[in-house]
Amino acid sequence: MPENAEKRTRHSPLVVVDTENLSREEWLACRRQGIGGSDVAGIMGISPFRTARDVYYDKLNIAPVEEEPENWVALEVGNLLENLVAKIFYKKSGLEIFQIKKMFRHPLYPFMLADVDYFVRLPDGETAILEIKTTNYNATDAWWQDGREAVPPYYEAQGRHYMAVMDADRVFFCCLYGNTEDESIIREIRRDMAYEQEMVYLEQYFWENHVLAKNPPPYTEDSAQILGSVQRYCGPADTGAPVLELGEDMTETLMYYLQLQEEKKKAEKRSEELEKELQRAKAILIAELGTSCTAECQRDGFHYTVTYNPVRKAGVDKNNLSRLKIQYPEIYERFVTVSEYRRFLVKVSAEEAA
Repeated sequence: MPENAEKRTRHSPLVVVDTENLSREEWLACRRQGIGGSDVAGIMGISPFRTARDVYYDKLNIAPVEEEPENWVALEVGNLLENLVAKIFYKKSGLEIFQIKKMFRHPLYPFMLADVDYFVRLPDGETAILEIKTTNYNATDAWWQDGREAVPPYYEAQGRHYMAVMDADRVFFCCLYGNTEDESIIREIRRDMAYEQEMVYLEQYFWENHVLAKNPPPYTEDSAQILGSVQRYCGPADTGAPVLELGEDMTETLMYYLQLQEEKKKAEKRSEELEKELQRAKAILIAELGTSCTAECQRDGFHYTVTYNPVRKAGVDKNNLSRLKIQYPEIYERFVTVSEYRRFLVKVSAEEAA
């Protein structure tokens, strides 16, 4: 029995819409009526895929978060293999699984939506939830924590959201990471009312104070996620855009950036000194190696091996690239690509006297 189960009142979820015959556009429009399971981790700040601002833009249909071209293969693979992974879960667990192709809503918190992959009929007659996932060998570590079986936090949030909406006490996850039945992971989590209470509070705050208020949430994620979100929302640079006047909050952020920049310069100076000594010691070792590629030594019970092997790779230097452009312009235009990036620079100057 889940924690505090005896102290709460059970409920039945409400049906929003039958999803079996919905088009992709219609399904996305229904999702924007509330918060779905895949939105929760972004709102809670634990998603590696999207920021809270991404979820906000999606709910207002400003920049749909589902339409990310770089993820289309992974999304398509997940969709194509869903039935197969469900079958693997059935074979490995022996539990009956079934689908209810409807979108549900929490009766007390109407902003909480659930579109569940599968349901599981348990031996005691209760119904659990089954979430289908696919990944690759390189990402299986997320399903372990300190050597113990675990569910990635961003999937855990999704499962706990579904338990809250559906008033279910158990969620199973089945994740396929290879091309055999044994290359799959099955995990289970049970309802945690303390976690759920905090999650519902964060979802409600996000929905009421950001989505309904049309007030973008602040960026709290790491730099890579923030820049990815900005790129998805803003698109390419507009060189004709007017100069932006920073407000008080952003001016404070700018001052903080400049402070960090100064601290970094001091750290870099010390790092440069260390790098010089490091390279000097390296040069002395290389001189000792001469034409040899390997050296060995023993010290304090450890065996050390130093290698200095040749590395060769094909490339075109600047001069040859210039010759290619002049002598064979057709080939140059066909194979040489030009990439664009944006340089971030802060210029400091004293204010002019009034």
